[in-house]
Parts: sequence; structure tokens; C-alpha cells
Amino acid sequence: MMDWIDTNDIAIALSEKYPEIKPLELRFTDLFKLIRELDGFFGEKNHCNEKVLEAVQMAWLDEL
Repeated sequence: MMDWIDTNDIAIALSEKYPEIKPLELRFTDLFKLIRELDGFFGEKNHCNEKVLEAVQMAWLDEL
């Protein structure tokens, strides 16, 4: 189970599910949607902000 604070786990899951996506080319609105669709993700919509999405994006970039 993942929540918004689990940025590294989210990044790993995103890199495994979407290996063709370049994280820096993704809009935050699209990143938000991809995260919410991950299996095992249960974070509340209103607990996310730009800072959280940026942290996920940078962690995902580190996974490449």
C-alpha cells in the first residue's frame, strides 16, 4: 500500500509500469493521474500538491 509520502515506492512502481515515459516530459496533472491509477495506491486526492508531485518526479528520474 502506498500513500503520497512513499515517493520512492511510487517512483519504482511508475518506472516499472511506464518504462516508455520520460518523467520530465510529463505534466503534473498527468503524473497525478498515473499515480492514482497505480495498484496499491490509496492516497487521498487532497493530500497531494505540487511539492509532492515534484518529489515523485525526481525520484522517478533517479530510477532511470
